[in-house]
Amino acid sequence: MIHPTAIVSPLATLGQNVRIGPYCVIGDNVQIDDDCVLHSHVIIEGHSKIGKSNEFFPFAAIGGKTQDLKYVGEPTYLEVGDHNVFRENTTVHRGTHANLPTRIGSHNLLLCYSHVAHDCQLGDHIILSNSVGLAGHIIVEDYAIISGMAAVHQFCRIGRHSIIGGCSKVVQDVPPFMIVDGNPAGTRGINLIGLQRRGFSEDDIKSIKVAYKKLFLKKDGNLATAISSLKATHTGDTSQVAHLIKFIEESERGVTR
Repeated sequence: MIHPTAIVSPLATLGQNVRIGPYCVIGDNVQIDDDCVLHSHVIIEGHSKIGKSNEFFPFAAIGGKTQDLKYVGEPTYLEVGDHNVFRENTTVHRGTHANLPTRIGSHNLLLCYSHVAHDCQLGDHIILSNSVGLAGHIIVEDYAIISGMAAVHQFCRIGRHSIIGGCSKVVQDVPPFMIVDGNPAGTRGINLIGLQRRGFSEDDIKSIKVAYKKLFLKKDGNLATAISSLKATHTGDTSQVAHLIKFIEESERGVTR
């Protein structure tokens, strides 16, 4: 299932039913598991471990060397899960240090020209729309959606079930379950449609709405007081709001408000 124009290192490891199209290049230390499809002109290099049933479209460049100037040349790693789609001209870079691979989970969709930089940690069911740029060391939690041409500053975290509007400039952590938009980005409301589509109950959504109003709409803007108030109520006991509170308390860059 390898096109005669493709270049595949004899040191690469390929699983069963892997299809490699014209002019693809597979490097020495690459591992590709079963049922992956590389359409054409795809490059996978470095110590890159690719899971099952991933699909790569033309000119995707996966496992490239980190762009971090602190890189000193040791082997570094990329780990990709299962059932991901990498559309045309996507780029994903390996980690900067051997002890922290760049990681992409499973069931993610990376659209054309999206970029995942060194040391990023992506969960599952994430969508990166066209020309999204993730700088280094970014964490993206499950089911997050980042719209076209949005840019995220290094070391930011993107919370689960959040959505970032197109062309946004994100320089702080994006709270889970929220809509964030603008330049600089601000939290605009809860991701109501997204939560409904993913089966959140009315009670869950009501609790998230209460938390949003306390955390982001209070005139005094005292986040610590709002968190204490939530913790003292039944709302703070729900799993979604508890995760939101924990996310905010662990923030090192501050959260988008």
